[in-house]
Amino acid sequence: MTAKDCGRNHHQYRKKLCRRLLASLLGFIVLALFLILLIYLILRPTKPHFILQDATVYAFNLSAANLLTTSLQVTFSSRNPNERIGIYYDKIEAYASYHSQQITPPKLLPSSYQGHKDTTVWSSNLNGNSVPVAPYLAAALKQDRLTGTELINVRVEGRIRWKVGTFISGKYHLHVNCPAYVNFDSNSNGVAMGAAINYQLIMNCHVDV
Repeated sequence: MTAKDCGRNHHQYRKKLCRRLLASLLGFIVLALFLILLIYLILRPTKPHFILQDATVYAFNLSAANLLTTSLQVTFSSRNPNERIGIYYDKIEAYASYHSQQITPPKLLPSSYQGHKDTTVWSSNLNGNSVPVAPYLAAALKQDRLTGTELINVRVEGRIRWKVGTFISGKYHLHVNCPAYVNFDSNSNGVAMGAAINYQLIMNCHVDV
């Protein structure tokens, strides 16, 4: 056998070895994905259930220059409905919006782990001082004041991870929208607390994961 034949055989052996290694790697990836899908189908993780419990409004005022000042204290809870799955809450932030425009800076909430069927309660102050708003938003606020009811949305953004036994999933984006209907006229359903008004809401929030 010539040196040329030996070189050709060695090259073919290396190609076969690479193919086997690649096939093994693809097989392992497919098996891992199948196991993850099987676990998901068996356990059926259900997204957490958020409730906006109350909101205390200290300020919600618009200046002549279309500057909105907002000061709220909100309390909301999250319940894990899963019996076999825990939830990690990572980098959770809350802020207030009005007619889809953010009116307070995001406020970082404590990260936490939520066990099976557990409930976690957060309370946070959301403050925006002289935030510029679009002219249409100023007009909408004036109209809502005339009708007597304003809708402020308390939004929660962050990432969650699922925990099954010792397995912890990757991060999933969490989007929560909690409606808070408030009014400031003589028929207000809030309770005056000095210069502030407290509203017991118990409003279900819309949750996307």
